[in-house]
Amino acid sequence: MKKLFTREFVIGLSVILAIVVLYVGIDYLKGVNIFKPANFYVAEYKNVAGLELSAPVTVDGFKVGQVREINFNYANPGDIEVVLALNKELRIPEDSKAVIGSGLLNGAYVEIKLGQSKKMIEVGGNIATETVPDMMASLSDELLPSVQSILPKVDSLVLNLNRLVSDPALATSIQSLEGITHNLYQATGSLNGIMGRDVPVMLRNTGRAMSNIDTITRNLNVLSTQLKSLPLASTMDNVEDITGNLSKFSRQLNNENSSFGRIMNDPELYERINKVTSDIDSLIIDIQKNPKRYISIKLL
Repeated sequence: MKKLFTREFVIGLSVILAIVVLYVGIDYLKGVNIFKPANFYVAEYKNVAGLELSAPVTVDGFKVGQVREINFNYANPGDIEVVLALNKELRIPEDSKAVIGSGLLNGAYVEIKLGQSKKMIEVGGNIATETVPDMMASLSDELLPSVQSILPKVDSLVLNLNRLVSDPALATSIQSLEGITHNLYQATGSLNGIMGRDVPVMLRNTGRAMSNIDTITRNLNVLSTQLKSLPLASTMDNVEDITGNLSKFSRQLNNENSSFGRIMNDPELYERINKVTSDIDSLIIDIQKNPKRYISIKLL
């Protein structure tokens, strides 16, 4: 009886399985899921620079499929057919457009801008396309003129910077700055020493001063108590009496009819008193010179 599975049959079956696994693995690495059903649409472009197989197809930033094939139309040179595998649940209005976009990091992709039409494109049909300016080309067109206008200024700036760096005054200023920094460091050290040495003494002196102030305050309180106990009322009464008497005496001096007033205000009386005083002085002097004239002593 012949064997059902010969060695040649097993080898051939293994090769076929290996080829299938390799194909499926390659598609899987490309991001193609052959087990997930998809609808295919065609988009024709004049330029697909940067677009590769398995590139994502998005709607409003959400991935709804991928690029399955990119074919050059040899029958109509200049047109490139891109086959898009999209989710079977997605319906595309007739006025939709497939636009190739590009990012700085993730490369090119196809973005479908859904239209508002109620009529949908049949599966396998063509989607209208739209070309947008390449991002890098736009950047080059917009930035290069600005960069070219800035370059002379940059050269001038670099030249001035070189002159500044090579100027001896800069080195002198740096040395002066180092000296200032060193002086500040020394001053900081001295200040730290003063703070550590003199501040505690100042604090102790301040404490003593506060103690003295407390003592002075207590003494002032005692003095205030003593002043309160003094008979200030009677003293003020006596002062008022003395003031009244002085006022009365002053009025008498100013009154021409009083004795003191006559003496103070009568010139003739003043002259008489001066004359009497002068006569008395002359008499005393004469008595001192000639005492015998006024004193006689008789001996029995």
